[in-house]
Amino acid sequence: MYTRVRRRKVAEINVVPYIDVMLVLLIIFMVTAPLITQGVKVDLPKADAEPLSKDTKPPLIASVDAEGNYYLAVGTSKNEPMSAEEVATLVKAHLALEPDTPVVVNGDGKVSYNAVVQLMVLLQTVAGVPSVGLMTDTPEKTQ
Repeated sequence: MYTRVRRRKVAEINVVPYIDVMLVLLIIFMVTAPLITQGVKVDLPKADAEPLSKDTKPPLIASVDAEGNYYLAVGTSKNEPMSAEEVATLVKAHLALEPDTPVVVNGDGKVSYNAVVQLMVLLQTVAGVPSVGLMTDTPEKTQ
């Protein structure tokens, strides 16, 4: 007679499809990671940013006002409005004389973000500024 052989059920999880999915995700992240890191390298201020120390030289302050005019100030001295290329050229000349001078960008709250970014790009590419800081007001403390 014919006897039926009972097989035991396998209660294991097949992990091969999970490994395939993980490898595909790894490749996707490896391809997209370099695309995400494009942008302008800047030192963004923290929430409780410390002011420049008294030991540092007076910073070069490149400013953009609400009308889109560019200015360059060393310490507290102010200059006349000029083009962004003139600001970058003057910063480059100043950094040639004093290379460790900090450079900060001061943008009016009403000026477009594009104008501030373009100024930062010019300072880094044309003037060769290694690190551009952003100037901020101290936040009002609520009581």
